[in-house]
Amino acid sequence: MKKKPPARKSLTYRDAGVDIDAGEALVERIAPLARATRRSGADADLGGFGGLFDLKAAGFHDPILVSGTDGVGTKLKVAIETGIFAGIGQDLVAMCVNDIVVQGAEPLFFLDYYATGKLNVDQAAAVIEGIARACKESGCALIGGETAEMPGLYARGDFDLAGFAVGAVEREAVLPKMEKMTAGDVLIGVASSGVHSNGFSLVRRAVKDAGLSYKAKAPFMPGKTLGEALLVPTRLYVKGALEAVRTGGVKGLAHITGGGITENLPRALPNGLDALVDLGAWTPNAVFGWLSQSTRIEEGEMLRTFNCGIGLVAVVAAEQAGHVIDAFQESGEKAWRIGMLVSGDGEAKVRYTGVLKS
Repeated sequence: MKKKPPARKSLTYRDAGVDIDAGEALVERIAPLARATRRSGADADLGGFGGLFDLKAAGFHDPILVSGTDGVGTKLKVAIETGIFAGIGQDLVAMCVNDIVVQGAEPLFFLDYYATGKLNVDQAAAVIEGIARACKESGCALIGGETAEMPGLYARGDFDLAGFAVGAVEREAVLPKMEKMTAGDVLIGVASSGVHSNGFSLVRRAVKDAGLSYKAKAPFMPGKTLGEALLVPTRLYVKGALEAVRTGGVKGLAHITGGGITENLPRALPNGLDALVDLGAWTPNAVFGWLSQSTRIEEGEMLRTFNCGIGLVAVVAAEQAGHVIDAFQESGEKAWRIGMLVSGDGEAKVRYTGVLKS
């Protein structure tokens, strides 16, 4: 009598590398964090197929919706190599909500996407805890997200992040108000916290060329390792920007991300007006001096790669400049006059005077 072949083991999703139980454990762990971001218009509960938001309950009458999406870029590689995840969630939120607020909009809700090969619940929870804290600080409800476990697509230990935010602004308050900008308007620069989340491919190259470890002492920040210093999270400008807008003197705002002041400020300016920026008006964070020296990058390249110490620029009527600076400073920001608008001869561009301080 022929022997029966052994019964084949029934495959499970876990056998293929996806742990549904781990995903459910993560949802249970982060649900209280999401509820803590409640605001008018959203109850911030997780678990439905879509997140709901009630614009009427949020107090809007004739709103324009403003949306933004972004990631953290190769700064994630530094976080993964160092195991420092506390600030990455804020980076993700800031890169989205800062883009929204410069249109004059109040961020309303946020969704995140976390993708990995093998879900590490503690690691993912640390990231999402940072997302929730940043949402709460920005007055933005965390109303949903997606955790994707995709074995074979990501290398062991790697993960990726993306964020999506929606805000609203009353129709008459949309920024920039290019038609109201004139030569003589003042440029106000608001300090960055460091490199933020742009230019990290060059940052990582600089670290490699310098032969440094992320565990080494930071050459530019006493008491911190290089990894800790480079992972300082992106500044959240929502509160300060909205307070500045309420003064009535702001005609435009620009979020200074990849491309620096050189590429980002003209996006908020009309043709026929240029930005004249005095590089000596502020002192950049020490990290930029170290990067410049380590990589021998010319000043022009620094200015079109990094924020160089200015994370936000406001275009303001000259007579309102003092009030706007006060509004930023009362919100905990450092702000300075860094230049003015001048007549141009075509598409808006940035002209520089002076040199960056080191």
